[in-house]
Amino acid sequence: MRARTAWLVFAGVTLLLGVLFFWPLGQVVSGGFWVDGRFTLRYLVGVFENPIYLEGLLNSLKIAVGTTGLALLVALPLAWIAHQFEFRGKAAWSSLVLVPMILPPFVGAIGFQQIFGAYGLVNTLLGLGPRDWLGGGQYAGVVLLQALALYPILYLNAVAALANIDPAMEEAAANLGSARWQRFRRITLPLMMPGLFAGGTLIFIWSFTELGTPLIMNYTRCAPVQVYDSLKEIGANPFPYALVSVMLAASVGLYAASRRLFGGRAHAMQSKASTPAAPRRLRGGRAALAALPFALVTGLALLPHLGVVLTSFATPGSWYQSVLPGAFTSANYVEALGHDMTVSSIRNSLLFASLAVGFDVVVGIAIAFVVVRSTIRLRGALDALAMIPLAVPGLVMAFGFLAVSSQLSNARWLADVDWWRRLVDVRTNPTLFLVLAYSVRRLPYMVRSAVAGLQQTSVTFEEAAANLGAPPARALWRVTLPLITANLIAGAMLTFAFSMLEVSDSLMLAQQAEYMPITKAIFELFQLLGTGKYVAAALGVWAMAFLTATLAGSSLLLGKKLGAIFRV
Repeated sequence: MRARTAWLVFAGVTLLLGVLFFWPLGQVVSGGFWVDGRFTLRYLVGVFENPIYLEGLLNSLKIAVGTTGLALLVALPLAWIAHQFEFRGKAAWSSLVLVPMILPPFVGAIGFQQIFGAYGLVNTLLGLGPRDWLGGGQYAGVVLLQALALYPILYLNAVAALANIDPAMEEAAANLGSARWQRFRRITLPLMMPGLFAGGTLIFIWSFTELGTPLIMNYTRCAPVQVYDSLKEIGANPFPYALVSVMLAASVGLYAASRRLFGGRAHAMQSKASTPAAPRRLRGGRAALAALPFALVTGLALLPHLGVVLTSFATPGSWYQSVLPGAFTSANYVEALGHDMTVSSIRNSLLFASLAVGFDVVVGIAIAFVVVRSTIRLRGALDALAMIPLAVPGLVMAFGFLAVSSQLSNARWLADVDWWRRLVDVRTNPTLFLVLAYSVRRLPYMVRSAVAGLQQTSVTFEEAAANLGAPPARALWRVTLPLITANLIAGAMLTFAFSMLEVSDSLMLAQQAEYMPITKAIFELFQLLGTGKYVAAALGVWAMAFLTATLAGSSLLLGKKLGAIFRV
């Protein structure tokens, strides 16, 4: 790529991200600190003086710490076993580890309550009386549910980190008499830290600001739910802005602190592993013992999925104080596909996600070309800039877009223009801001996929096309893009799937029933008495099947590089 073209693309993308990413964040920060035309710290101090806000922040921090710690305890042993040993069924078990990713945690909460509720499957099966396995305030349930849904992200990063470790280093330590546990603690684990940090940071920020799961689990004493409850005051009360600013600062500060503690502790190797480590072959009882942790974790992680599926087939009111529903029916699926709310929500999600994919494909390819094919000095900064949305909570971005919508719809010179208000007023039509929120949040997936494709494709093909007289645009269209099609399809599939099932943006931005995406429809259905929970479960099963197909296809196309999608 010519330097001039690279600089033009760099400037254009930087400006675009500035408008779509930093402007909403700036609105959040300024809304809490710039009140009535002057700077003030009153509302920031008020957040910490208010015992309700302070308790919410501490509870959110506890959720994040608990979720990340539990996910690490689950993922790290599994990754180490998969790296060290070869046993029958290993490939199948490694694939099953990723299955929990096919269901958004807040949808799994519906089935989770049926399994572990006071009159749920566990108590009935064990012959126990009403016992609250989820904890009095549902904290334990939120942590367990989120950890079981998010640990595959850490597993993918840990497996990739282990694959990059030169086995000669562990062999040298073994030759010097170092025991297996000592080799792991002194050599393997420090070398894995960048990968664990990458996945752990994403899980921490995700769980710190997760909105859907606490809402479904009725854990209202946490900051995301408090922000959600304050949406009606967004135009008049600076306190919600200050609270969101604190959450943003906490996420960024914790990210920086973790990077200081772990990212800066570099443990260098002469090179990445040129030859993979030879895993130890296990047979018989030892092979079964190695597979046992995979079976236990997968079985536990799939309990919410099982609960959702059984609920979706249960006749309303038939699953109470029994191991299985007393009666089964397919009417919930019929209603899920015929209910006015669900039909429009599916249509809306398809539209919003498709537009987001189109945006991300164009911008993602442009960024990837600058990063991989150019030689400008700031290409690394552009790559980092494109990945920042992964480190910023979706809840914060959604609140920022709400603030931008409020500012634009109240602009004096356009306040009376009907078409302008319909376009930018999220209370009337959230389409524009939902598409932009999905696009910004999922842009890193497309960038990483396109970068991986270009890194695997030799630049000599493009040079040959240029030598034959093909202009750059023609070489891109006829040579480069066909060679990286698999990567682009994988990135587009992930962008589309996770946009379809985006939670925080959908719950906060979609305020009109006719514009609700599928996740907002599931939440609203769950609140309805009667058949609402069962129809919501049926819609959740549809989402589960959709994401299963997407992740399976992306895994086939990206292979081991799938883990790079989930790195900050």
